[in-house]
Amino acid sequence: MISTAIRVARVGSAAELAAAVLMLAGYPAIMVAALIPSVPAFAAATAVTYLADHYLHRQGSYLINRLSKVRAGLSIRFLIRQLLLILLLARLDLSDNLIFYGATACFIAFYGLQAPHGALVTLIRNRRRLPVATRNVDLASRIRIPDAPPMGLLSRSAEKMLHLDLAAVVGILVAAAMDYALPGFIGIGVTIALGSLYVLALMPYVSRKKIPPNADEVLATVDDWLRDYRPETVLYFSGSKDSAYQVNMWLETMEQLDSRPLIILRERVILQNLAPTTVPVICVPGGVHLMNMDLSAVRVALYAANVGKNIHLLRVPTMKHVFIGHGDSDKLASVNPFSKAYDEVWTAGRAGRDRYAIADVGVRDEDIVEVGRPQLAPIQKWQGTPEGPRGGAADGHCPTVLYAPTWEGWDGDPGNTSLMLAGENIVKKLLKADPPVRVLYKPHPFTGTVLAKAGAAHQKVTALIEKAATERATDPRFQADAAAQAAAKAELARIEARLAVLAGNGGDKGDEAEASRDGVVDVAKYEEIARLRGEWNDAYWRSFPVWEHRVVTGAEPRLYDCFNVSDAMVSDISSVVSDFIASGKPYAVTDSAEVGAEEFKRQNTAVRAATILSNSAAELGGLLDAVRDPAADPLAEDRVELKQYLLGPDEPTSIEQFNTAVANLAIKAEARNVGQESREAASAAEATTKA
Repeated sequence: MISTAIRVARVGSAAELAAAVLMLAGYPAIMVAALIPSVPAFAAATAVTYLADHYLHRQGSYLINRLSKVRAGLSIRFLIRQLLLILLLARLDLSDNLIFYGATACFIAFYGLQAPHGALVTLIRNRRRLPVATRNVDLASRIRIPDAPPMGLLSRSAEKMLHLDLAAVVGILVAAAMDYALPGFIGIGVTIALGSLYVLALMPYVSRKKIPPNADEVLATVDDWLRDYRPETVLYFSGSKDSAYQVNMWLETMEQLDSRPLIILRERVILQNLAPTTVPVICVPGGVHLMNMDLSAVRVALYAANVGKNIHLLRVPTMKHVFIGHGDSDKLASVNPFSKAYDEVWTAGRAGRDRYAIADVGVRDEDIVEVGRPQLAPIQKWQGTPEGPRGGAADGHCPTVLYAPTWEGWDGDPGNTSLMLAGENIVKKLLKADPPVRVLYKPHPFTGTVLAKAGAAHQKVTALIEKAATERATDPRFQADAAAQAAAKAELARIEARLAVLAGNGGDKGDEAEASRDGVVDVAKYEEIARLRGEWNDAYWRSFPVWEHRVVTGAEPRLYDCFNVSDAMVSDISSVVSDFIASGKPYAVTDSAEVGAEEFKRQNTAVRAATILSNSAAELGGLLDAVRDPAADPLAEDRVELKQYLLGPDEPTSIEQFNTAVANLAIKAEARNVGQESREAASAAEATTKA
């Protein structure tokens, strides 16, 4: 019931739900206390609404935004509380008392301060919003961008301003309780003084010296930088906040290009969620600004998603346009008819080419180039399974099986994920396996966000694994090296402390303009962070026994890190399966919709070399047999063939294939441009001769 209420109220947790209930119930309680009248009850109910409201704002609760849609926004909630305080004074027969008139005048004056405060905040934000936002672009030496106002002045400014009424409310309640006006007037004075000071503190930041240059000057500066930098290959992306991963997956590839790279984003929210990179980034929300930007040096444009805003760059004829996508799977998105708008479509392997041929959506075979998946380079190839406790390993090392189910999806189809119908069966069989295996469970981060049943299944699986881990720790077959684990934990602490120092407040710039001015990455620091993250991952896996069952959530360790410490995987139809195939390790995929193994393989290329599981997981023994005895693995050759079919050959490497494809297409673009210039020159010469 609680999970249903959380979903209906659009809050993120039980604590948020409780705060929402307390806040919404608090206002009727305040009104009842005012009518009784009872100062203690009024004070208690008022305190509850203040605290609950503040907590929901701090959590960024969706409910807070929805309240404004039903005319119960922040200002209205504060106004109602103040009016009820006036009602309380009247019910206490203080309507002829000076404190009544003082309270009325205070709240009117306080709301009078809201207008200049709101106007100043809006003016400052608008004047400091640049037409473009950048990272790794040297603006500081080219244009004057003054420091942003202290974040304390602009961050949640309306909430902070309104909460200044707290002094007046407390003072007036004390005055009402004591029947003595002085505390009330002290509180009133504090509220009006603080509100006035807040307005005065904002005023210097609307002066000319405190605001950046106008849009035309900023755009001209960016064009000057582009002419100096002369980018050759652009990664273009537009999308919502939730789609930021689609561009993030290409950042490392862009850093490894042989040509000069540039990333162009269209939404500020994507820039805010962009992972750290050394590649120059320009965020251009305005289509006209983008179309007027000097991109004459660019020869290849790469597109990670099919979206409407792509047209703003697709219209440029001096560059060649390529759809590279954001994953390899049998989903319909992989054969979108829009793809024929590009000069070329790059796929990982032959499978992508065949998908377009079968779909017959207008993408010509000669326009498809196989380039592999450069993002899969961190995935290590299988080196064979370590011996388990029965094989004589002193530390109880046994094969590791990763269970990485996908989530339930927006449509809530039970066939999307194995977790609800098969998850418990899969985990129970793995935990009871003999000879034993270690289980790693890494659920999709969206699990349970649509269906409460999926969240409940996740909790059951987590409980099973944690219980089994506790029991295994007492099994004499499994011995822990306490000294080694203590050393690894100490190393983890050292690395995390250093990472915290390196992170500092570097990403917490005052605002977008200041972040653009100072957003040039420190390459040495960037490389050290990358090295430390690798060391952190190594220390993490050494910080607990090699046989310990583990639930892995959060951003670290990453999914590919889990691939590398596993000997096999159980998953569902998703890009996770296609990526795991790069390891060459055995894997199983659950036919949650129970269409049958043959039909399941026909519909999904990535499962053709998999052990197909029903919801009972009865077939799991086949996967475990392949892990324990690789020589007797009946699907080993099928995996090798499927890997090449889906992802292309190992040699040359994917990044080499990718760079070659970029270079070849750049030559085509240059040839086209030279041809156009030659024709224009010939036409001009012919016109001159005739004249």
